[in-house]
Amino acid sequence: MHTLYSLALRFCCPFRQLRRSSPPPQPLIPPSVPASGASTPWCVCGMEKEREDEETEGRERPEPLTDVERGIIQDTWARVYESCEDVGVTILIRFFVNFPSAKQYFSQFQDMEDPEEMEKSSQLRKHARRVMNAINTVVENLHDPEKVSSVLGLVGKAHALKYKVEPMYFKILSGVILEILAEDFGECFTPEVQTSWTKLMAALYWYITGAYTEVGWLKLSSSAV
Repeated sequence: MHTLYSLALRFCCPFRQLRRSSPPPQPLIPPSVPASGASTPWCVCGMEKEREDEETEGRERPEPLTDVERGIIQDTWARVYESCEDVGVTILIRFFVNFPSAKQYFSQFQDMEDPEEMEKSSQLRKHARRVMNAINTVVENLHDPEKVSSVLGLVGKAHALKYKVEPMYFKILSGVILEILAEDFGECFTPEVQTSWTKLMAALYWYITGAYTEVGWLKLSSSAV
């Protein structure tokens, strides 16, 4: 019996030592590397997190609107909003004609080339109303920065996460809005009014791109392709 026990120890001990000296099993895929076919566009880890912090810190907050400028914006917007849908359609047509790459995000009218066809599109008109109503909500709440931040934060996150829209298009759209307002409401769009609206558009872009950064969209392109 003693001999059998000794033989058993001789065979068992090497395996015990092997198990103790072997490194712990590693996961098949390191935690920081996505599995094949997996998509992690919104995950911000390690170096990416540091880059996000740097970009957030480097974002310069636009100059706040004064009480006078808020009043100017609300007064001029009241006139613009009387023709809400038509102005919105004009803005979107100019936007899509001059920057056709933006149409890639709109399956309903991405193949439209003719401005007249765009103007008759019920889907485009619907989106025009949505854009104008969003601006209206912001203008009505210029006295409440938290409300403005909340509204534009939702807009930014929806376009980043759901629609995957490059944030540069918001800057382009802001320029088109200013252009159309100056053309269609030139009699009241004085240099002082234009300065106020330019500051508002800068603030809108700042809030929206802040939402992009918050969800992990790290590259904020500055020009359209």
